[in-house]
Amino acid sequence: MPTSAPTLDTGTRLAVDRTWLAHERTTLAWVRTAASLISFGFTIYKFFQLEAGNRAGQPEPLIGAREFAMILIAIGIGSLLAAFVQHRHSMQHLRANYGDIMPRSVAGPVASVVGCLGLLAMILVIFRH
Repeated sequence: MPTSAPTLDTGTRLAVDRTWLAHERTTLAWVRTAASLISFGFTIYKFFQLEAGNRAGQPEPLIGAREFAMILIAIGIGSLLAAFVQHRHSMQHLRANYGDIMPRSVAGPVASVVGCLGLLAMILVIFRH
């Protein structure tokens, strides 16, 4: 059962809007950072996969490009998951305090899509050896 929207004066309503927008911007900044980490990790993996044929017979380093790429992708996915959980908690808190006046979040679905793409990149790196 949806809660009814409290009657807010203009100043309070604008403050709630600014707070909601700040949460959206913060989450989208985390999405951008996570997408950068995921894509950079996958790019490193593909680049060094192509270079692997040129250095046949050389000893493997302690942490190779594949492992480094997996670390970057995992950090990206982990940070995105943490940002998504924090965003959902913040939106639930705002809805609990201000009812249905809060608009739907765009950052949540975008974070979900980027997270799924990150998982796909991680699966590709793990199973394409």
